[in-house]
Amino acid sequence: MVGIIWRRDTSGSCRLGKVELQSISAMSFEWPWQYNFPPFFTLQPNVDTRQKQLAAWCSLALAYCRHHKLYTLDVMESQESPVFNNKKIERKLSTEAIQVVFEELRKKGNLDWLDKNKSRCLVMWRRPEEWGKLIYQWVSKVGMINSVFTLYELSNGDDTEGEEFHGLEEWILLRSLQALQTDGKAELITMDDSKGVKFF
Repeated sequence: MVGIIWRRDTSGSCRLGKVELQSISAMSFEWPWQYNFPPFFTLQPNVDTRQKQLAAWCSLALAYCRHHKLYTLDVMESQESPVFNNKKIERKLSTEAIQVVFEELRKKGNLDWLDKNKSRCLVMWRRPEEWGKLIYQWVSKVGMINSVFTLYELSNGDDTEGEEFHGLEEWILLRSLQALQTDGKAELITMDDSKGVKFF
């Protein structure tokens, strides 16, 4: 995944650049350089600059949520979260700016608001279609096409340990399987008191 960052060039001025974001397998989260650049925490008035800045914030927020496996965020609480509050440089993104970032994520299909006031949201650092593809690749790889799984087996079973979708919350797992069902690769079924899925 590529993120947009601020870079300081040899003259000491700053410009936007691209950087590969850290993989989630790393032990600790590494902040991109712009995180320590104070103007990054103020939404810029120039439209082009703001779009690049929002893209950088979206990349950072998704990478942080992915690294920490966060699926639900609260706007007010987020202002105190390390992702939007850099105590080292004493800068934090305003609540209004956080809502702008979250709305940008919603437009990209990475976020759903949980309430009309837009105070809490579900974060999808992978869209359901992307999770569905990963799950289906695993099912194919282990030769389990035409098999039935409970949702628990998929997200918490011993067989899926080590897979990126292991531990996936049920709401995003269901959306992922619904995407596969739409593509004709799976069918959601009810099994006793639990939900299951058959892959084709």
